[in-house]
Amino acid sequence: MLERLVLPPWLRFGLALPLLVLNLWVLRQLLLPLAPFPALFLAAALLAFLLDLPTRWLVEQRLPRPLALLLVLGLALGGVVLAALWLLPRLVTQLDELITALPGWLAQGETLLGQLQDWAVAKGLPTDFGNLSSEVITRTSKLASQLSQQLLSLLGATVGLTVNTVIVLVLTVFLLIGGERIAQGLAEWLPPGVRSLVTSTLFRTFRGYFGGQVVLALILSSLQMLVFTLLAIPYGVLFAVAIGFTTLIPYASALTIVLVSLLLALQEPRQGLEVLVAAITVGQVVDQVIQPRLMGKIVGLQPAWLLISLPIGSRLGSLLGLGELLGLLLAVPLASCGKTFLDAWAVRLRAGEAALAAADGVRE
Repeated sequence: MLERLVLPPWLRFGLALPLLVLNLWVLRQLLLPLAPFPALFLAAALLAFLLDLPTRWLVEQRLPRPLALLLVLGLALGGVVLAALWLLPRLVTQLDELITALPGWLAQGETLLGQLQDWAVAKGLPTDFGNLSSEVITRTSKLASQLSQQLLSLLGATVGLTVNTVIVLVLTVFLLIGGERIAQGLAEWLPPGVRSLVTSTLFRTFRGYFGGQVVLALILSSLQMLVFTLLAIPYGVLFAVAIGFTTLIPYASALTIVLVSLLLALQEPRQGLEVLVAAITVGQVVDQVIQPRLMGKIVGLQPAWLLISLPIGSRLGSLLGLGELLGLLLAVPLASCGKTFLDAWAVRLRAGEAALAAADGVRE
């Protein structure tokens, strides 16, 4: 009797939602005491997934997999060493210089606001920028102070950071070597009817999104660095890396461009305008020429759903003890996978309802 019971879709959803919330609560209770190891494991899994992409490509070119693994790991290690020796010292130096110069820039910005207020008064416009400038100066100075304190605490926690980095790197190597067998073992726990859909969707979405986004971030950072160097923009390396790698989060790069341009405009309005025009131009070239060929339409989400998924992902990452940044990075591909699963579920529900209607018509 119960085997023939068919629940309507709204009742299935109503029963599934409380179970989903309960499972998320249980998962949170399990993950929080283990922090930060779940976040480290996920970070290692993402790195291993990214390194697996060139490994698969080399294997497709008929290179033995052990040799392909050694080659990819060697190139990745070389990139890390190069970044540590050349890029990281420049980033730290320019960030320190920027924090030192920021109060002077803010004072110049307050002077510009005062001149703007005088002009508005002369024209008879009812404006008052005094409170606005004081609020901006206070908040920005507080932000700079907090940033410098966080940098000092980060330098003081070098041992813990080094240990976590070593853990991530070791896990990355092991997951890169045995990740395919681990994924196949986990897939065996899924129902046979949805196994191929889940594995193919996860692999396609994460491969297209993270692989494409990381390559785009590297290309955009390199191009911005070149353009800023030619324009003699101060702290060009720091700003180029910030603009480039915020592309990993949708729409964050545009916000970074505006903030950097406004920051430079406090010291020299011409340089702020140059950075705004150059960054937008380079970004449009990358978005219109490189991104369609590299990623296509992997995500398949409307902009409104992208904006909704970001804060939800950030909040879930914080609640589960994974960190808001990791939640932001995972929000878009997971939302894309969720959309694919819901679409497939809807198709199956419609097919089942059509079959039931046909059976009822036959009985009548």
